[in-house]
Amino acid sequence: MIRLHHVAFSRSFRVLWLLEELGLEYEVIHYDIRDGSLRGAFQELSPAGRVPALETGDQVLFESGAIHEYLTETYPRAGLGRAAGTIQRARFLEMLHFAETMAGCIEQLNMQHVFLRDPAQASAMVIKLVTARLAGTLKALERLLEGQAFLLADGFSAADTMMGFNLFAAPYFVPLDGLAGLLAYRARLEARPAYGRARARDGAQKFYDRAFYPVPELGA
Repeated sequence: MIRLHHVAFSRSFRVLWLLEELGLEYEVIHYDIRDGSLRGAFQELSPAGRVPALETGDQVLFESGAIHEYLTETYPRAGLGRAAGTIQRARFLEMLHFAETMAGCIEQLNMQHVFLRDPAQASAMVIKLVTARLAGTLKALERLLEGQAFLLADGFSAADTMMGFNLFAAPYFVPLDGLAGLLAYRARLEARPAYGRARARDGAQKFYDRAFYPVPELGA
């Protein structure tokens, strides 16, 4: 039995999507980030109290990048990883970790714009700096995609399920207008049947109450 501990529209969607791409049977345990269910007993599965956590057999894994490496190595016939010694191995690992660099910016903006209990505690300067950093990673990603359909030159991989989710969350803070390459890449990801199946099992997002969160005026 494979069991995914999941919050809708969070980074655990990466693993949900990868499980669909691998064609595996699994159960989804849903949580709400605001109701305290990720504290207490859940921390026995994920010490930081964060999704994803993946139960498989007699072990539990946390951290979406590690789960991606584990699943692609455990189910290599799907061709979604790149084995050690192959030409694309270094780029595969690089993209897994670059996805988390970008996601870290999104997480900081989520905290500033959405999750602070007292919105007055948000820092306009921090938001400005992190938004600029996120925009820089998006522009870099578009350059990395030039001339190819997916993150790896030899085709779709689990690096795309790691990175692709960011392109659905980042536009709440940085418009993708003018980044035609990223928009085309996102459309290719959306067109994948496994993505559609994963989205159907994902659940409704409860984070964002607006389509876009602008950088506030300094001093406001």
